[in-house]
Amino acid sequence: MSAGPVHPSSEPARWKYLDRIRTRPGPFTTPEMFSGETSAEAMDKMKILVIGAGGLGCELLKNLALSGFKNIHVIDMDTIDISNLNRQFLFRQSDVGKFKAEVAAAFVEKRVRGVKITPHNCKIQDFDEDFYMQFQIVVCGLDSIEARRWINATLVNMVDETVEDSYKPLIDGGTEGFKGQARVILPTITSCLECQLDMHAPRAAVPLCTLASIPRQPEHCIEWAHVIAWDKEKPFPQLDKDDPEHITWLYQKALLRAKEFNISGVTYSLTQGVVKNIIPAIAATNSVIAAACCNEALKIATNCAPYLGYPENNYMMYSGNDSIYTYTFKHEKKDDCPVCGVSARELAVDPKWTLQELVDSFAARPEAQLKKPSVRAEGKTLYMQSPPSLEEQTRPNLEKTLAEGLGLVDGQEIGVTDPAFATVSFKFRLKFT
Repeated sequence: MSAGPVHPSSEPARWKYLDRIRTRPGPFTTPEMFSGETSAEAMDKMKILVIGAGGLGCELLKNLALSGFKNIHVIDMDTIDISNLNRQFLFRQSDVGKFKAEVAAAFVEKRVRGVKITPHNCKIQDFDEDFYMQFQIVVCGLDSIEARRWINATLVNMVDETVEDSYKPLIDGGTEGFKGQARVILPTITSCLECQLDMHAPRAAVPLCTLASIPRQPEHCIEWAHVIAWDKEKPFPQLDKDDPEHITWLYQKALLRAKEFNISGVTYSLTQGVVKNIIPAIAATNSVIAAACCNEALKIATNCAPYLGYPENNYMMYSGNDSIYTYTFKHEKKDDCPVCGVSARELAVDPKWTLQELVDSFAARPEAQLKKPSVRAEGKTLYMQSPPSLEEQTRPNLEKTLAEGLGLVDGQEIGVTDPAFATVSFKFRLKFT
């Protein structure tokens, strides 16, 4: 296939090689969706939002600026900690204590001439739909599932089928040690993050019997020191996970436990990681996933090549544990998704459960992960977390059983809400087991 003409942007020398990609068709370009003459100009005017200015966010801001996006906004409520400096390369020691969004924006603006980055030092929940409506693309570099679910629900809720500009592509990247993923969510068109929530299931706890009798891994020895030895010996009034003296005590106990069972690998840093539930952040993984996300942003902005979600595959998984491996697949949209679906999700429960047991189960269920659920059934409120007066009024229901006490029946629908997802009502259909 012969290469077409290169249409220069306003700074042809600077964007020479970028223009070869975004202004002329390639072997995978869909001709009717591509306009090389206007792509550079469109990118100059496009507004793009980056959520998160941490390890992934620093990479995203740098890559997007160098990919030709001129108008970028970034949201992050966090300040810079000295522990961030080993991988969040836009920050220096003199920046410790300052807002990440402000420092990252200023650094990139200084290094990439012509780009404007507007920082917002706040939560994403502080903005309404009008704020998010101004952007053409939203890119997430978050380490919080709750925040991801909130922005996903917001963008889906914004869609008006009669207004083309209400569809805001969400590009989501995430990393965990040497693993990561990049995905594109086209609200109401492809599967949303809530459809994929079971892929972010909470880690299963190690059974106490394993910790107490037959530890097999160094992590088991550390958990034994943390859960059993600490509770038994109480060396300090209360465990402070940030106190080196407390961590040292746990490390020494875990080391003795490991020697007893001939287990190697217990270290001070591993003890810190297990006790504080820290997953090592790998700079190389951040750079790979950020590059994948920015590649999708460029493809969406210019239509120079098919992007994730069009026409089929919408999810890319990456693993760097043993060499480098990637896999791209289509994650199906679910009809019973509480955000983008239309039907209630089946919920297997024991009719002898109390309402308290049902409420507690929502936090552990991979498909729910709700921390403060309020529950309603048709025609009545079963339990409300707030306001305090209503919580007090409905609290006696927590001790009642689902079937006999509350009169719920097999196949009945219940609605569940959570303050973290104000716009979403989770619909479940009870299935008695």
